[in-house]
Amino acid sequence: MSDFPIILPALPEIVLALAGMGLLMAGVFSSAERANAAVTDLALAALAVVIGLVMIMSGPPVVAFNGMFATSAFGAFVKVLVLAASMLAILMGRDYMAREAIDRFEYPVLIVFSALGMMMMISANTLIALYLGLELQSLCLYVIAAFHRDSLRSTEAGLKYFVLGALSSGMMLYGASIVYGFTGATGFPQIAEVLAAGTGATPVGVIIGLVFVIAGLAFKISAVPFHMWTPDVYEGAPTPVTAFFAVAPKLAAFALLLRVMLEPFGPLVDEWRQIIVLVSIGSMILGAFAAISQTNIKRLMAYSSIGHVGYALIGLAAGTETGVRGVLIYLAIYLVMNIGTFACILSMRRHGDMVEGIGDLAGLSTTSPRMALALTVFLFSLAGIPPLAGFFGKLYVLMAAIDAGLYTLALIGVLASVVGAYYYLRIIKIMYFDPAAEPFDRPSTRTLGVIMTVAAVVIAAFIVFPEPLVNSAGRAAAALFAG
Repeated sequence: MSDFPIILPALPEIVLALAGMGLLMAGVFSSAERANAAVTDLALAALAVVIGLVMIMSGPPVVAFNGMFATSAFGAFVKVLVLAASMLAILMGRDYMAREAIDRFEYPVLIVFSALGMMMMISANTLIALYLGLELQSLCLYVIAAFHRDSLRSTEAGLKYFVLGALSSGMMLYGASIVYGFTGATGFPQIAEVLAAGTGATPVGVIIGLVFVIAGLAFKISAVPFHMWTPDVYEGAPTPVTAFFAVAPKLAAFALLLRVMLEPFGPLVDEWRQIIVLVSIGSMILGAFAAISQTNIKRLMAYSSIGHVGYALIGLAAGTETGVRGVLIYLAIYLVMNIGTFACILSMRRHGDMVEGIGDLAGLSTTSPRMALALTVFLFSLAGIPPLAGFFGKLYVLMAAIDAGLYTLALIGVLASVVGAYYYLRIIKIMYFDPAAEPFDRPSTRTLGVIMTVAAVVIAAFIVFPEPLVNSAGRAAAALFAG
């Protein structure tokens, strides 16, 4: 990496920060009626512009701000996914917030600032920059989890997320301080040099610090045993916020976990692989079995997300370029599957009220066949059934594990996927074979229908056009290892 003395590498982040501050001022100094719609539209435009900037500026690895900020094709790939997820969360929330009478301009502004924190996390090149980006993201997420202030469940979700999130941040900061104490460095390249130059056994203190750092990041991706907040927060938060939580923060935290494990702690791969394997197995098993008894579809999606985190961690455990490519492909497909599923969940309304019971989907194939078909595509894909995209996501990470000799981990992944398929297929059975329940309300806008349709087409068409995603993920993974 070459050191870049100017601020150009961080132009997308700077533009997004300025846009966020501008949106905040516009919302404060406009009337309430005009502020909500205007700020939402401008936030979508700002995120779209930043996506364009990230794609235009994607190129060779560059380091700026005295080594604290790094850009590469890897970072650009994940940033585009995070920004796209942020745009979709705003779009999906527009109609919902109006119906629930909580449409305030702060929602898109908080999404913008959390996206900014995620971009800073992805490009962090020191432990200090990592923590700053993580906290910027987290502070915004704490607020939007409790955005429905008059709802006891939403307030409880925000409080739980805040308390446990503060604990995880403290653990990670403590781990970073231990690593600094034993290596004398906070920069990723400098830590890697110290660890690579070490002779003999790795100091126990470094291993302890690494464990604390992994624990803090495991909380952010809802990995076992730091998953306890996920079901309650998913259930209690407003549904568009839950959709956002399910994808964007996980993508950013996964990118950060990949960089932290493979860049500064790359020389310790044999030590941290054991931890990642255990976390992966625990997440897959819990996600497979805990979701079986769920009756609330948002809680089911929470346990589903824990399971999918376990599958994605298989690629990290491999510790190879092929494994990273598999993780990136998996995360991109996971984004589309989850956004499509939550678009269906947001369409579950009766007499103007949201319903979240799995039993409410009874006979959906009769009352709303197009929605039932789209949800079937997403559930089959989440289960990993070919020829849908979810199957190939799991295939890439499992093949990477086999190439790395992690046969037991790959076998557990296959078995957990078979068990997890049960609760997805149960929903399909309810939609197609149970007596029809009362029909859902017709959506007041076409936004959810468009998102649902596009996501279903992407998932179904991946087998025909896999090259764009596979090639982009391959270039991103190669950039991570080249750096």
